[in-house]
Amino acid sequence: MSKSKINIKELLSTDVHFGHSSRKWCAHMSPYIYMKQNGIYLIDLYKTIEKLQEACKAIQNIVYSGKKILFVATKKQAKDIVSEVSRKHNMPYITERWLGGLLTNFRTIRKTVKKLNLIDKKKKSGAYESLSKKELLMINRSQKKLEKYIGSISGMTRLPFAIFIIDISREKIALKEAKKLNITTFAMVDTDSNPKLVDYFIPSNDDSSKSISIILKYISEAIAIGISSRQKERENNV
Repeated sequence: MSKSKINIKELLSTDVHFGHSSRKWCAHMSPYIYMKQNGIYLIDLYKTIEKLQEACKAIQNIVYSGKKILFVATKKQAKDIVSEVSRKHNMPYITERWLGGLLTNFRTIRKTVKKLNLIDKKKKSGAYESLSKKELLMINRSQKKLEKYIGSISGMTRLPFAIFIIDISREKIALKEAKKLNITTFAMVDTDSNPKLVDYFIPSNDDSSKSISIILKYISEAIAIGISSRQKERENNV
């Protein structure tokens, strides 16, 4: 559980309840819709709180057990928020284009990550000092491209135990790969998406940076509690 009590007024003030147009919706979200107003579905925030609490508890337990959660958010309004939370807790994340096979063909992806790490290692050791400007330019371009797409998962040496997605309609491939490998799935799910595709879904506005930020605040707190509890147990066992 998050150490902060989830406040419904806070969720209201950050637009968590605003869904999509009633013309663009998924029928499976009907139990989580409070009403329709001016052609827009409004999410039942009491249901949001219930599902957010469930997600926080599960995430806390996952982190407490020492496992990693991969965060995925390639939409503009979520990128900075997700990368900040992920870096804070040393969790892998993807905020650029999802590379097909990142999970289902992880062995190949790891080879690419090792290539990136090797370039960095050789640069630091001075191994490239004797290269021509043209050769060094090509290496720098390769490093920059690799860093952009997989630099944020360079420390992910094995498949994550869970994946947290912002907008499952946008990140369909990531969700499909996770489900194929039985990786536990978490997601913010708006009124246009099917919550039944996710193990732990949070009915919420996944288009607003304010909404994404407040939901991730509670998720971040749950991760922090899990990490802290694990560290305390280790200290007690020494």
